[in-house]
Amino acid sequence: MHTTRIRPLLGTVAAAALAVGGVLAGAPAANAAGVSGPAFWVDGEQYRTVGTTTDFSGTGAPASSFQPIYAFPEDTQANVATAAPGDPGYRGGRWVVTEVLLPNGYGAALASGDLDDDGVLDSDEELWAAAAAGDLAIGGVLRYFECPVIPLPRNGG
Repeated sequence: MHTTRIRPLLGTVAAAALAVGGVLAGAPAANAAGVSGPAFWVDGEQYRTVGTTTDFSGTGAPASSFQPIYAFPEDTQANVATAAPGDPGYRGGRWVVTEVLLPNGYGAALASGDLDDDGVLDSDEELWAAAAAGDLAIGGVLRYFECPVIPLPRNGG
């Protein structure tokens, strides 16, 4: 007798699982479930993360509770965050993801912002140097979310 109530419930659960899977499949690698490879830079060091499906947009949380992370266009470079665990002001992995625009192309931003000549903009200091030169602009907020910050092992893997 209870099977008539359980079958619709199972169908709802299966549909929800497929919907979540579809969202994750369409998300960038750093936002999908599982430990990522190198995902973003903080002060010249690369970090990885575990993708989560959290979304704090519209929650009313104060802006000061989120750490900026700057999302570069796909196929340019990894994102740049402003702090990692142990840094002053680190907010526990709560991020406001903000779009990076490259009005003169990535090469121009790299030429004006790569202060240590390592071939990548790998700190917020370098990001702001490119912005001061007019080769990088900060766009709108893409989302608010939470994910951990995990140092890469010393062997890079």
